[in-house]
Amino acid sequence: MKSSDAMRLETRVQLREMMRRNPTTIDFNATVAEAARAMCHADVGSVIVLENSLPIGIATEQDINCKVVAHARPPGEVPVSEIMSTPLITISAEKTVSEAAYLMVRHGVRRLPVVDESHRVIGIVTVRDLLTVANEINEIMNDLITINRVGVDEEEYESGVCDRCAMISSDLVRTDGQQLCSHCRTEERL
Repeated sequence: MKSSDAMRLETRVQLREMMRRNPTTIDFNATVAEAARAMCHADVGSVIVLENSLPIGIATEQDINCKVVAHARPPGEVPVSEIMSTPLITISAEKTVSEAAYLMVRHGVRRLPVVDESHRVIGIVTVRDLLTVANEINEIMNDLITINRVGVDEEEYESGVCDRCAMISSDLVRTDGQQLCSHCRTEERL
């Protein structure tokens, strides 16, 4: 399998397979102090703000720090709806890792609430979640490559400086006691 095939495999994973279910939510009438307590209780960095059970915004630790604490505002008196980020960018569970990453980049967000057909929140996906999936897929692909190399007489490449031409190279191979780049190995064969 080529690395482009691995990338396609990785990005075709549906969000329903990797999203975190039952994200922390809070009513839009709640205070910032209540939102902070909900985040602490769930050990998360954000709460999805709901109005009539539908998501309308998201409040993060950064929102609390920059919009409340930095201005010495009393968190028990500030409504979470005043500091939440809106409009809320959401995504459906049938969408893929690739589509989620695209949305995050396009809108400059690090968290995407996952919604069902009724627009009710059923999960959340964060940049960290996407990176974890990518890393896990990459580790699996590296293991598969290693398994497929067993018993194959291939040259092992290293990075460094070629002993003959002193150029930096990522395809050095030990040849007759020297680390040689592909150019110097070709010259040696001639």
